[in-house]
Amino acid sequence: MPDQKNGRLEYQAQSPDESALVSAARNFGFVFRERSPNSITIEVMGKTEVYELLCILDFNNVRKRMSVILRKDGEIRLYTKGADNVIYDRLKSGNQTEVKSKTQEHLNKFAGEGLRTLALAWRPLEERYFSEWKRRHQAAALALHDRDEQLDAIYEEIETDLLLMGVTAIEDKLQDGVPETIANLSMAGIKVWVLTGDKQETAINIGYSCQLLTDDMAEVFVIDGVSYDDVDRQLAKCRDSIRVVNTFLPHGPAEARPSEGGLGGAANGGVSRASPGRANVKLNAPAVSVVTFRWEHNTHTAHSNEYVSGGAYGADAHDHADDSNGFAIVINGHSLVHCLHPKLEEKFLDVVIQCRSVICCRVTPLQKAMVVELIKKSRKAVTLAIGDGANDVSMIKAAHIGVGISGQEGMQAVLASDYSIAQFRFLQRLLLVHGRWSYYRMCKFLRYFFYKNFAFTVCHFWFAFFCGFSAQTVFDEMFISVYNLFYTSLPVLALGVFEQDVADATSLQFPKLYAPGHTSQLFNKTEFIKSTLHGCFTSLVLFLIPYGTYKDGLAPDGKILSDHMLLGSVVATILIIDNTTQIALDTTYWTVFNHITIWGSLVSYFVLDYFYNYAIGGPYVGSLTVALTQATFWFTAVLTMIILMVPVVSWRLACSVTRPTLAERLRARQRWRAAAPAPRTPSPAAARRSVRSATPSRTRRASAASSRRARSCAASRTRTRRCRRWRRCRASSTRRPPSPPASPAETRAPTQNLATVDL
Repeated sequence: MPDQKNGRLEYQAQSPDESALVSAARNFGFVFRERSPNSITIEVMGKTEVYELLCILDFNNVRKRMSVILRKDGEIRLYTKGADNVIYDRLKSGNQTEVKSKTQEHLNKFAGEGLRTLALAWRPLEERYFSEWKRRHQAAALALHDRDEQLDAIYEEIETDLLLMGVTAIEDKLQDGVPETIANLSMAGIKVWVLTGDKQETAINIGYSCQLLTDDMAEVFVIDGVSYDDVDRQLAKCRDSIRVVNTFLPHGPAEARPSEGGLGGAANGGVSRASPGRANVKLNAPAVSVVTFRWEHNTHTAHSNEYVSGGAYGADAHDHADDSNGFAIVINGHSLVHCLHPKLEEKFLDVVIQCRSVICCRVTPLQKAMVVELIKKSRKAVTLAIGDGANDVSMIKAAHIGVGISGQEGMQAVLASDYSIAQFRFLQRLLLVHGRWSYYRMCKFLRYFFYKNFAFTVCHFWFAFFCGFSAQTVFDEMFISVYNLFYTSLPVLALGVFEQDVADATSLQFPKLYAPGHTSQLFNKTEFIKSTLHGCFTSLVLFLIPYGTYKDGLAPDGKILSDHMLLGSVVATILIIDNTTQIALDTTYWTVFNHITIWGSLVSYFVLDYFYNYAIGGPYVGSLTVALTQATFWFTAVLTMIILMVPVVSWRLACSVTRPTLAERLRARQRWRAAAPAPRTPSPAAARRSVRSATPSRTRRASAASSRRARSCAASRTRTRRCRRWRRCRASSTRRPPSPPASPAETRAPTQNLATVDL
């Protein structure tokens, strides 16, 4: 709809493409002035024209076109715009061969430049035919069953025998930071697929713009078969080709074993590119090098080991070698229909999972959702879909995680998504920083949660052996009730909210830090068993050492210490101290809230224990007070903590020295840089020496002469001032000659000295 703002026409449209087309027509003198329910008013070169709007044939993603039927001066016309292949299929056969071929050349040129193209066509309609069609159109619009199918059939009937008018090309620029974002996500081990409705040439151009396709790739293949047999044959050739590559160019030791599936030449011009400059291989093997990517749980085994053991990936540089070449595949929408057939699904997956980049073009929203569902179902992968338009809603809903981009395409994608961002480049911060921190915090939270609860619960199991399995508890009922509520909840909550192993800038600089999440390295069955065994060992030490100390024990004053309440208070106190120490060791990023919750929980234990037992009158009154006044308790507590903490600290220290993670190496480098002394500024004498050593001999001699003259003049002026002060009444009979002009070398010397000092 047109709108006047500051004396200038501005248009509001459903999509930015429509607004761009109308604005471009306005700039050429065809101004869209007014729209009413039954008419359209335009201005053609200053002349106003009014068209009667008879019918609108709506656009949908299956038809890929829309039409309007207008009447002017008694003539009825149908105007259609849509995808070029859809319009070309509905053109009238006859004398349009030359126009079609010339227009196709322009379409290929525009698509090769990455422009979004639309084809325009029209046809005249007879009044009698239109009246009959309009009657059937109204009946289909009022149908109660299969209304959409009936309308599509009615639209298909009238949108035939079209006359080609021309094509339009619209530039849809990439947002800032898209290539860098995709590169970082690929380095993090995330497989990136592009599902777009653009035509094949445009999609390939966008792929190169986004660095999904590069000249360093082995080859870029195209699957564009029309029939089922063609697609089957192309996929078979792709798989056979990759087998040949794996045979003649096997993977090195750092790579995974060769996979069954592969990617190679495709029929109908499938072999698109080969990397230049590669050495020829004997036995007619393809001159390519291959990096295989798999989706199984061991996909990132090599990289995960790097993360754990600190192998080839140093903390000072990225490693791009594992993602610099490989294969890419481009699939057309009509070919994707057959690829999603149940009989071709496995073959299709065997091919595409070998590729570093996958681009699906001319796909419908339903096909986008079907591709996501296929990956979810067959590869057990966690999927994320990101889009900005209404045609991305089904894909966003089908994925595990949906991300909507708010922009000019409307808010449909944002409303259907789990997360909303303003630009695509913010996705790397969402995943590599906040997503990674969330996973890291959750894993630490779970490990500590299971540890502290097993350490607390299993103490009752050990005590059962000494109480005849009478179901008596070793702890006070009050302690059992508030253990997880007050004593240990806040520290682990602060850990789960504020913890971070590296800074956000480091996470963006080193995307490999994201890799452990793919294989669940930070929390899995092994980590759960470790936390469980650690908790059981802690409970065993916590119970047996105090039990052995206080069994038949006597205080120095002769009082008996071997009572149940005293033992329970001692074990509970050492348990709280152990939990506090353990959460302090697990905390990497300390904030004010961490200090308050960790040390405050320890203090709250003593405060609540004394308040409950003395103010309310608990059954364990005086037990903790008696224990704290005895040296036996402090010796028992120190001995127990040493036995519990020394193995933990030793194990962590040994792992950080022998098998440091990438995060640990980055933290060590940061600490080393922070502790390194700042560079010392050289003294003026050293700066002059450095300048003299860097100056040519002739310049040095000139500079030295100038310096001697300057020193001589300065000494003469000093003697003159002294003489004038001593002989105030006598005028000076001699006048010092003026100082010689400074040489160029002398004038440049201070600048060189300053530069040397700055360096």
